[in-house]
Amino acid sequence: MMPADVLTRIGRLRRKRTRRVVGLISGTSADGVSAVVTEITGSGVETRLRVVAFRTYPYPAALREEVFRLFSAETATVDRACEMNFVLGGFFADCAIRLVEEAGLNIGDIDLIGSHGQTIHHSPQPGEVCGYGTRSTLQIGEPAVIAERTGVPTVADFRKADIAAGGEGAPLTPYLDYILHRHPELSRVLQNIGGIANLTYLPAGASAQDVVAFDTGPGNTLIDAVVRHYTGGAQTYDRDGRIAARGTVDATLLQELLSHPYFSRRPPKTTGREEFGEAFARKVISRGEALGLGFEDIVATAAALTVESIARAYEHHLPEGRAIDEVYVSGGGARNRFLMEALRSRLDPIPVLPYDRLGIPCEAKEAVLMAVLANEHISGNPSNLPAATGARRAVVLGALFPAS
Repeated sequence: MMPADVLTRIGRLRRKRTRRVVGLISGTSADGVSAVVTEITGSGVETRLRVVAFRTYPYPAALREEVFRLFSAETATVDRACEMNFVLGGFFADCAIRLVEEAGLNIGDIDLIGSHGQTIHHSPQPGEVCGYGTRSTLQIGEPAVIAERTGVPTVADFRKADIAAGGEGAPLTPYLDYILHRHPELSRVLQNIGGIANLTYLPAGASAQDVVAFDTGPGNTLIDAVVRHYTGGAQTYDRDGRIAARGTVDATLLQELLSHPYFSRRPPKTTGREEFGEAFARKVISRGEALGLGFEDIVATAAALTVESIARAYEHHLPEGRAIDEVYVSGGGARNRFLMEALRSRLDPIPVLPYDRLGIPCEAKEAVLMAVLANEHISGNPSNLPAATGARRAVVLGALFPAS
């Protein structure tokens, strides 16, 4: 049972009309922690949000290497995963404190923190072990450490309640898209290109039940892995798409990659490094070299896979006969000129616009989502969309770790 003073504090927090909330996340690319300070008024469809400050704090090289070791069954160990959970909790807490100070605030000015942590495994497909279902997901970055180090109530573990309700635990972004970006007259696609690419389709005048959302496939993960391989880790991504721009897309390799069964699977569906991570990248590199392709050609073809899988997702998995009036792109991929030019060409004449136009920085969107989900948790509102995740019902996401 919570101490009386903690209960009093949480009660006051729940009654506040406007809350100052920090959002924290490290995505599939595992570059570092994206952190945002927001001011949120209201909740649900009445939510109004302002971004106060945003930054991404890169993982130190040694820490990032340890994180990547946890992505593979060949290098991950139970003891290391346990240790890294608490190590990353400390790093996430430091990032929150640092951003708040850089924003000219005190940590005491913050009402709430929402942390996604770092996903190290996501297994959304149903299975069975000893008679129990095995849909599962695991994020590390211990929220109890964040709450203790910052003194701020922290909400985390946002995917798990959806999985417990029979969903895939993802995508979670559609809730943010629905409450902030639905439009009475325009049908929109909100396309994120992070490590994994995902979309939210909001038909004009959409209700929550009308929203369609799913992962389209690899975003930057495959491109990053190819770049790391050929540069020996000296480069971790294709800055501005410069490497891809020097290469030539190989039609044979691209068509082989598009035959991956994930692309034809019907939504709801999610994916991650388990399907499109390092092992997949090694196969792509091996096959590319067998076809006589060079480094730049393989990067260009990997980028073309991201673009083509996105476009085909629109053509094959969105409601027939419903026009798309505009597409907004967020995530690191929005800064990749090669990707964006190729996507605009492929989707022409649909306008493809930067997500910044909607008032939130492209790279800040997922951190903003964590702040919103924390705000919904403290308000007692369900914040998954069962039509997107496949859950049996809408549920309140996250677990609260009150600071003493």
